[in-house]
Amino acid sequence: MRKTLALAAGGLALLGLLALSGVFYTLAESQQAIVLQFGRPVGPPVTRAGLHLKLPFIQEVRRFEKRLLIWDGDPNQIPTKGREFIWIDTTARWRIADAQRFLESVATEAGAQSRLDDIVDSVVRDLVSGSELVELVRSGSGRLEQEVPEQATEEQKKILTKRIARGREEITRAILAEARKITPQYGIELVDVRIKRLNYVESVREKVYARMTSERKRIAARFRSEGEGQSAEILGAMEKELQDISSTAYRRAQEIRGEADAEATRVYGAAYGRDPEFFAFSRTLEAYKDGHNGNAVLILTTDSDYYRYLKDTGGSGPAG
Repeated sequence: MRKTLALAAGGLALLGLLALSGVFYTLAESQQAIVLQFGRPVGPPVTRAGLHLKLPFIQEVRRFEKRLLIWDGDPNQIPTKGREFIWIDTTARWRIADAQRFLESVATEAGAQSRLDDIVDSVVRDLVSGSELVELVRSGSGRLEQEVPEQATEEQKKILTKRIARGREEITRAILAEARKITPQYGIELVDVRIKRLNYVESVREKVYARMTSERKRIAARFRSEGEGQSAEILGAMEKELQDISSTAYRRAQEIRGEADAEATRVYGAAYGRDPEFFAFSRTLEAYKDGHNGNAVLILTTDSDYYRYLKDTGGSGPAG
């Protein structure tokens, strides 16, 4: 009898522990919960952290995050308003705002991620395809604040100085506003949407790189042409300066030579005037010295004045 009572008491204690264990549940600060009874929500969502009660066996607890969650979409190939095909990679931050509606519509975070794929991607595609590429590239609206390079082409200058109605920041705000209109029906609050990266598709990128290379080559050729023109101008100026220097030097040399000849003539004239006989004798000796040529034959008579001083070396006077 005692053994039967002990077993009964043990069974009751076990049932009590099981009952108590099914009555209490806890929530962390980062969690919220929905109590389900036979698969249907009972009461409002529980958002306060701590210890809570529920009916054992017939009720269960489904916990959800209260913190911000991350959504990362797959990169999409989207044409812009100007028909440039680009890759758009977006990301978003969201939270579960209404746990009961969230449970009834998407059930799990995986289901919510899938639904956000459809919502955000659709809104991004609509707004990107209705925007110019320059609006997606620039962060804000208005004109470009920096100076336009002088070597830029007319098309590039037109693009750089063009005033745009909106920039990437405004486009992302528009994406967020449009997506927020849809997400509340799933118990989701969309907090933020951002464009992580945008780039040309491969085929367009190759054309852009080829155009950039061609443009760089054109600019380099223009620089080389300008350099060659400046080089020719410098060389021409140098040649002209050298010719001026040579002409000035030649003129000065001629002036000096003329002055020297005039001075020599003056000296010769003065010497001739002082002693004509000595001057004639000196000039004849110079002629004797300079007139000797082994390849020439000079035939003169013996009474020529050319040999007058040679005939007078014996001390006789000049021939009459």
